[in-house]
Amino acid sequence: MSLSGIEYQRELTLNADEFVDVLKRSTLGERRPINDLDRIQEMLQNANLIVTARKDGKLVGVARSLTDFSFCTYMSDLAVDQEYQKMGIGVRLIKETKRHTPQAKLILLAAPAAVNYYPKTGMSNFPHCFLLDDINALNIKD
Repeated sequence: MSLSGIEYQRELTLNADEFVDVLKRSTLGERRPINDLDRIQEMLQNANLIVTARKDGKLVGVARSLTDFSFCTYMSDLAVDQEYQKMGIGVRLIKETKRHTPQAKLILLAAPAAVNYYPKTGMSNFPHCFLLDDINALNIKD
């Protein structure tokens, strides 16, 4: 599938260095452990749906998701090289991800700078989201 010379495809594996490179070029690298290649490799190995956008073989966009392919898909990363933003690549990566999981709800947490982007794609804001970063923050007694 090609649009403006951009090739979109599902990839079963992705090179950690290539992934880090596009994260840096998208600014998403500011919120990802890009200096910990072992952790990046684990992130890639454990994602079960990776959709890429390539221009002449160069990775210019990626959507990395975790899904059961039936009920829910959590899109953990949506990164598009800044040089290629505002060309519809992000929306197309969302569409291609959804195409692989048509019955599943697509869920993501927006980066602060992207909060206003997602409504433009047709996605709905869902305010009932909760985040637990530190297990010690749980109010449960053992």
